[in-house]
Amino acid sequence: MKHTSPQFRTLLKSKDFIYLPAVYYPLAGKLMESMGFDAAYVGGYVTGGSLAVSEPMVTLTEQADVASGVANAVSIPIICDAGAGFGEPLHVTRTISEFIRSGVAGVHIEDQLYPKRAHYHKYVAHAIEPREFVDKIKWACRAREELDKDFVVIARSDTCRFNGLDDAISRVNAAADVGADMGLVFPTSHEEAVRAPKESSIPLVYVISRGNRDGRPLYTPKQLEDMGYKAGIDAQLYMLVSFHFARQAMKEVKETGDFSGLNQDDYVGLRQEIEDLIGMDSFYEIEEATVEDKSWGKR
Repeated sequence: MKHTSPQFRTLLKSKDFIYLPAVYYPLAGKLMESMGFDAAYVGGYVTGGSLAVSEPMVTLTEQADVASGVANAVSIPIICDAGAGFGEPLHVTRTISEFIRSGVAGVHIEDQLYPKRAHYHKYVAHAIEPREFVDKIKWACRAREELDKDFVVIARSDTCRFNGLDDAISRVNAAADVGADMGLVFPTSHEEAVRAPKESSIPLVYVISRGNRDGRPLYTPKQLEDMGYKAGIDAQLYMLVSFHFARQAMKEVKETGDFSGLNQDDYVGLRQEIEDLIGMDSFYEIEEATVEDKSWGKR
């Protein structure tokens, strides 16, 4: 079993800030790795969107399968969205086991009701009681200690929008007391975004949620680092950009029968880049030493 959790722990010690682009299939993960990103992220939003069911309906098996596909295609650490832990504390222990088995380096678990409701995407959070949330994190950390001590557990609170920053930070700090390594909250203003890292007892992750409709601030990685955040999840960028430009290309094809955005040399170069990323040369080498060896039948 591949463990990249020690690698992520090393990044946390050696880097002031870790940028985590969200991906949802192996080739995208390999692209991030080839571009020099230190780590990447498999989010619930992009998994749900890619499966056309939305995040609240994604199952543990589906999310672990997507995460496993990405994690096992790359050598950089992958952090994953584990939603509300996919159940109560007992179920959370299995959730941790499945994600460790999938090869990811860590997960975040939130304090929302499970199963999650579609209204989550309309910013209606159904938060569980603090004690229930802390119990989930406590048992997640116990499973971590038994299976992979370096696995990172991130405690996420969604209560900031409704109960205020003080409530969200108190939940994260309570989770820290039972073993959470990092925290994640959703500041609703610049003032709260600045306050949060100062009031959290563990390093915080910020979610760069492009296209959010509740006015939550967006920052660059450098701005987040300067405010004291340890990591930033760019939750929707890859999916939004991919969807936007694919739609533009296909619209032109539908209207004109062709796409003018790339020429033949561009296509050849891009296909070669993709084949290089997935390791086609190593596949050719095996075949040329066996089934494509012209002298094979003469031995």
